Amino acid sequence: MPEIQTIYQRQRKYIFFLLSIYVLGWGFTEFKPVFAGLVLGTGISLFNLWLLVRRTRGFGDKVLRGEKIRSLGLMSRMASAILAVIIAMEYPEEVHLISVVVGLMTSYIVIMIDFLIQSLHSR
Repeated sequence: MPEIQTIYQRQRKYIFFLLSIYVLGWGFTEFKPVFAGLVLGTGISLFNLWLLVRRTRGFGDKVLRGEKIRSLGLMSRMASAILAVIIAMEYPEEVHLISVVVGLMTSYIVIMIDFLIQSLHSR
């Protein structure tokens, strides 16, 4: 499954670009809690994407070997998202909760946009 690794590297690059914009926004604007929430949520989202890619590669290897297949790690990804929300709720003056939730959705938005771009390029 080398194509999964290629797709992941491309999407990781997009997410790092967004993170750099968020860090600049945090540093140079007065909306520090909003950008801190976006950085926290997007960082956790990137971690969840990495977990998903790692588990998907293991899933594919086990399918090819005919071994028993476990889950793709929903609980660990949910736990990290819950941790981000708990941090935002614990420090509401420093981290905006809605921005954390938007940041958590960033990897899924990047996946959809990347799919759209790649499907347009293949035509």
